[in-house]
Amino acid sequence: MRDLEKYKGVIPAFYACYDAEGRVSRERTKALTRYFVEKGVKGVYVNGSSGECIYLGVEERREILEAVMEEAKGKLTVICHVACNNTADSAALAAHAEAQGVDAIAAIPPIYFHLPEHAIADYWNAISAAAPKTDFIIYNIPQLAGVSLTMPLFKKMRKNKNVIGVKNSSMPIQDIQMFKAEGGADCIIFNGPDEQFVGGLAIGAEGAIGGTYGVMPELYLQLERFVKEGKAAEARELQYACNEIIYKMCSGHGGMYAVIKEILRINESLDIGSVRAPMPALIDSDQAIAKEAAQMIADAKKKYVRG
Repeated sequence: MRDLEKYKGVIPAFYACYDAEGRVSRERTKALTRYFVEKGVKGVYVNGSSGECIYLGVEERREILEAVMEEAKGKLTVICHVACNNTADSAALAAHAEAQGVDAIAAIPPIYFHLPEHAIADYWNAISAAAPKTDFIIYNIPQLAGVSLTMPLFKKMRKNKNVIGVKNSSMPIQDIQMFKAEGGADCIIFNGPDEQFVGGLAIGAEGAIGGTYGVMPELYLQLERFVKEGKAAEARELQYACNEIIYKMCSGHGGMYAVIKEILRINESLDIGSVRAPMPALIDSDQAIAKEAAQMIADAKKKYVRG
């Protein structure tokens, strides 16, 4: 039986950090890592969707992980998403991640071509084989990848001893129940959609990885406490408050991550740059949205967070 305790908790998805010219910034990456250590989250999920991995090169992703690990070792659980749209680059990133000492690697399925399930399994197993001493997490996000993790494919992947679970970002909460029932005690399912954090934990997720946790970690840590204490009414109220903040952050011309990065500047004095094109950057009219969302976060922390 594996020790999965290091994965059980609130794990923010790490944001890509750029300098003023749009290049990956090691110093800003290290600053964001220190911020997460100070906030008391369980770990970080590096180079995933929130980390703009689709728009980063292989060397940039290596550089980001190295900067994270310089600050995070022994302080945070580190899960590194290593999938690229070809097996060779994905395997190279997996080997690099293992050499850096991450706790786990993760991967979405190959995108664009609709591959048969045996080809997807071969892709994931080849990535895992490149990091044979490292836990492997399947990333199920069908609304973006265009491929769903089916139960037959999950059963096939469970034959790989390194597969410890699923980061489940599909919207049906029932998927968490099904994966947990199939995986059993030796498997961990992470809730993915931030808007259903409470529902995901209630139905069986033991960890949670999310793209908005980083801009309001105190609120999700409080949500986790409410769930563990069985305070359903309080958890529901705070989940609604978090969701309203998410809706506000998504309402601008710029993408949600551009707004999130502006909120970090406002609330935390943390500058991690803009976003990588073709993601839309913040425009002037988004400033009011970012300020309003930043105030919503500050108000929710005062209302709900203990101490």
